[in-house]
Amino acid sequence: MARSVRNFRIGVDVGGTNTDGVILDPTRSSERDRGIVAWHKASTTGNPSDGINNAINTMFSNSKIDPKEVVSITIGTTHFINAVVERDSTRLAKVAVIRLCGPFSKGVPPCIDWPVELRDLILGYYCLVEGGLEVDGNLIAEINEDEIRDQADIIKAKGIKSIVVNGVFSPVDVFYNQEKSAAETIREVYPEADIVISKDVANLGFLERENAAILNASILPFARKTISSFQSAISRLQLHCPVFITQNDGTTLLASAASKLPIRTFSSGPTNSMRGAAFLTQNDIKEVMVVVDIGGTTTDVGLLLANGFPRQAAAFSEISGVRTNFSYPDVKSIGLGGGSIVRRQGDGSLTIGPDSVGYQLTREAIVFGGGVATATDYTVLGDQNSDIGDRSLVMRPELENNLDDFKTVVKKMLERAIDTMKTSADDIPVLLVGGGAIIAPDELSGASRVVKPEWSGVANAIGAATARVSGIIDTIESTESKTSSQIMKEISKRAIQKAVENGAKVETVQVVEMDHLPLQYIANKSRFIVKAVGDFDFAQEAGTEISSAKGKLERDEMTEFEKNSSATKEQEQEKRNLVKIDIQSYRPNIHAREWIISETDLAWITIGCYILGTGGGGSPYGHMLRLREIMRNGGVVRVISPDDLKDGDLVACGGGKGSPTVSMEKLAGDEMVQAQTELYNYMKIQPNAVIALEIGGGNGLQGMILGASTNMNIPTVDGDWMGRAYPVAWQTTPVVFEKKPVFLPSTICDGNGNVMFMTQAKSEVMVERAFRAALSQMGSHVGCAKGPVTGKNTKSWVVEHTISLSWRIGRAVALSRSLNQIDTVAESIISEVGGDKSAKVLFKGKIVGVERTLRVGHVYGEVIIQAMNVTGSEGPDGKGRYKIPFKNENILAIREEEDGTETANSIKILASVPDLICVIDAQNGEAIGTPEYRYGLLVIVLGIVASEKWTSTPRGLEIGGPTGFGMGDVEYKALGKFQKPRSVIDEYGA
Repeated sequence: MARSVRNFRIGVDVGGTNTDGVILDPTRSSERDRGIVAWHKASTTGNPSDGINNAINTMFSNSKIDPKEVVSITIGTTHFINAVVERDSTRLAKVAVIRLCGPFSKGVPPCIDWPVELRDLILGYYCLVEGGLEVDGNLIAEINEDEIRDQADIIKAKGIKSIVVNGVFSPVDVFYNQEKSAAETIREVYPEADIVISKDVANLGFLERENAAILNASILPFARKTISSFQSAISRLQLHCPVFITQNDGTTLLASAASKLPIRTFSSGPTNSMRGAAFLTQNDIKEVMVVVDIGGTTTDVGLLLANGFPRQAAAFSEISGVRTNFSYPDVKSIGLGGGSIVRRQGDGSLTIGPDSVGYQLTREAIVFGGGVATATDYTVLGDQNSDIGDRSLVMRPELENNLDDFKTVVKKMLERAIDTMKTSADDIPVLLVGGGAIIAPDELSGASRVVKPEWSGVANAIGAATARVSGIIDTIESTESKTSSQIMKEISKRAIQKAVENGAKVETVQVVEMDHLPLQYIANKSRFIVKAVGDFDFAQEAGTEISSAKGKLERDEMTEFEKNSSATKEQEQEKRNLVKIDIQSYRPNIHAREWIISETDLAWITIGCYILGTGGGGSPYGHMLRLREIMRNGGVVRVISPDDLKDGDLVACGGGKGSPTVSMEKLAGDEMVQAQTELYNYMKIQPNAVIALEIGGGNGLQGMILGASTNMNIPTVDGDWMGRAYPVAWQTTPVVFEKKPVFLPSTICDGNGNVMFMTQAKSEVMVERAFRAALSQMGSHVGCAKGPVTGKNTKSWVVEHTISLSWRIGRAVALSRSLNQIDTVAESIISEVGGDKSAKVLFKGKIVGVERTLRVGHVYGEVIIQAMNVTGSEGPDGKGRYKIPFKNENILAIREEEDGTETANSIKILASVPDLICVIDAQNGEAIGTPEYRYGLLVIVLGIVASEKWTSTPRGLEIGGPTGFGMGDVEYKALGKFQKPRSVIDEYGA
């Protein structure tokens, strides 16, 4: 008897190798068979619509399902990201970019940090026009419609049909809607263009949002064609139901929306597998668990949270070398799969992968009559009941002798991958899915239990079929008149409403993620992020998303987009000409006691600056891009030793002042240089050199940016006034040695026509207070120029050779990566900063808690770290819990009692300011700043002894030690003995 209610859902995952399908009845999801009535796995076809058609037809035939009983079809696909990864010119369109930015961001043009061949392939034109907002919602400038029309005419004349409009702080623009207004003006001039406004694509983070919008715009024509192809398959099957595409976060988009925002589907494959795993274990496991998806070539390991969604990776992710601010699922991959090749090495060890026979398993593996020993062969050999292939073929001595070693290596590889993903030392459930799950053992260290559910081989298709609808709000709000709790409730309602608008059934919507991030140096402002999800409301009768006129495609229409890696001969030649730097033999360019900075030097210095930032100072990434662009346009960056200064020289100083959150959205214009120009025009003198205020974080590069700027053209001193980063400008060594104000006059400039001077003050503390008070009225980020210091005083007060130190630290990290020795990156850094008498590893572990609050413009908080072995190297796992209190920068490193209590006798202070407490990522050696602290990160915490400029006098400790952070009851005890950094100029300039 035919069913009277349409209940069936179809999920299809179109991968590069296989197309998997499943039909399930969600009303029976609690039953033993989870409501799965049919499933199918087949090879992916050149035209994806054929593969989808074949999979669904086969499932209909096997299950006798009436197509009229299907309520939805959800498709996951890797087609769009593959087009980017493969640099396919037939699937990527040229893009024009219009920035609404006023005077800002000119030093960092679009696609500045892209791989050259991808940038040449996609970026066709860009322009910077009036517009943009401040962080508080006030205008940087109004948009100029005539200017927009002129630019639209230029783009039209160039024949570029994909256009991105990106405005400064557009995600918080709810009043002016500048991006939308600009898009409407463009359409009047160029109606046939595809226009992508950045706030529809991603959230805060100007450059990263722009990158995502550009990729999205470039893939639009191919996305429409592909999704129409999907729709064509559905039409041929006589299905009349809504079609969805799965997103990166495990939720769905209607096909019509996905054709406009294809970038949101780029990483849906791993997410679908994890969501499928959650569905398969819904009645058995209601806690955090590790999902291990074993395919033919790789194993993907992710953490499935108790809310049924994958833990997300850091705020920034890379897509084929392009940095975006999409939050992808946090997945680690290892070269272990069913097709992995197994070898006995010359030293007697057994290796598995990373190379694989992949989709040729049924032809190449021994168990199928081939000649290559694979993980599947050994698995069949070890299972007398296996029905895979012909077991007799693998019953040979050379395999039988290796079987025990094979099992040991597989177990160790999986256990290490699982351990890196867990967020505590406690055992948790491990769920095995994927076609290669048969190679995994039934017991694993670190797993409370190992589960291999039925239908795990098509977990990705199950995840697609069961995906839900989401609504996300990411906004900056004032906390002046309401509590954070009240605001969070209001934003949660907005997120729920957005989910309903996206198609969710209102009574099923729940808030699954909430985050509150106070903004540094900005009074009464915080960033709130809320995500709500719910089931699709099928009562809306969404129907098919693409009209029959567009949806009916002839089968050969997809051939226009057959893969075509069309790198030009020039690009191929460029690849061949790229010479990998031999880090160990590299020598910096020293000429006449001047260090001429190269791009290699700059990359290493940038890494070192953020590590020396001790959690603060803001990421140097954007400043690095700007300085690199100056160098590529002919600017020369010169660094000199403080020893070579003349007593009568004047040394300038400057940098950015304000919130790192603002600087990542409102990219610098000319405010840094303008502040210097205004100051020295007022003083009617010219400096001979420039020095960074602080080496830690983004300001560590500002001295070099200022020195290389065309209107200054002076060398930068190899040193700074902090030797690290501190939250306020009076925490500097000149203030330690001179009680009266040192840096007067001082100037700040917002880059948008406003300049403020401080010519007299009783103290540097008063200068800081006055400038901080002005910050909120000047966009919460300004360029600052401090009055010059003589060469004689510079030599007495400077923390010496800190650019050299940054370079050495960055080189150590780069070398560890190139040698695949990240396990010992901490020890390499310690060696560069003076050895184990000057630095040490304080502890290693995983972040298990973060608390933040805003007080007087500074973000205070603490991060909790559970100790454990995070590198996989030999040695103890470590025990105990640690915490690091911070005020923008890390203040103390404390070991707690195991129960988390704190009494005068129960805590042990391992390190304190002014010594440097640096948190680095155990996976790559990069610094992790306090704004980036998040649950689950694997970290190494280093302690580095501070310069004697801070520790040799009571005043130095009063300003830069615990007392300077309001912790007068904490006694500073040095970690060791300070070792002055070695000068690169002295070492390599002979």
